[in-house]
Amino acid sequence: NMVPGRLVATFAVLRAASGVVRSPVVIRPAMAASVSMVATIPGDDPLFQYIVLRRDLQEKEGWPLGSLVAQGAHAAVAVVAEHLEDPDVRAYIAPGAVDGMHKAVVEVKGEAQLRTLSQRLADAGIPHKLWVEQPENVATALASKPARKSVLAPHFKKCQLSTWRTPASPTAPAEAALAANEAS
Repeated sequence: NMVPGRLVATFAVLRAASGVVRSPVVIRPAMAASVSMVATIPGDDPLFQYIVLRRDLQEKEGWPLGSLVAQGAHAAVAVVAEHLEDPDVRAYIAPGAVDGMHKAVVEVKGEAQLRTLSQRLADAGIPHKLWVEQPENVATALASKPARKSVLAPHFKKCQLSTWRTPASPTAPAEAALAANEAS
């Protein structure tokens, strides 16, 4: 299975909605040490990426959904770009693997919690990208480098899955009070 300049791993098993899909994965010689690990890890420990958003940007600052998604996308793309030579990243973005990516979008309360999480990940040696919006210098999102879920999950267990809630109108409390006064 040797191709000049490349080592071809037989098949990587990827999960798909329709069942198990087998797809060839091409691995460069520089990655050969990781080939057996990449090609033989069971499907129950997939490569995984966490994206962390700030709840307060939606609820208190009134950011629209699209803006929050963009912040998470910035962090996710940046961390992949910064680690393109990493074997797990290469496997995660391989042409045959792209349709089987695993991600979780979770949330923290605010910027302080996001920065604390970033520091804890750094202390634990977990590569990630803290997205800091410029020129405001405000941390808005974080994304982990794709890695095995079993390695990442313990570091994100305190985060809740992110859900969208329609932000309350800033005038809603005043309107409710006015309506209550008119009814009495």
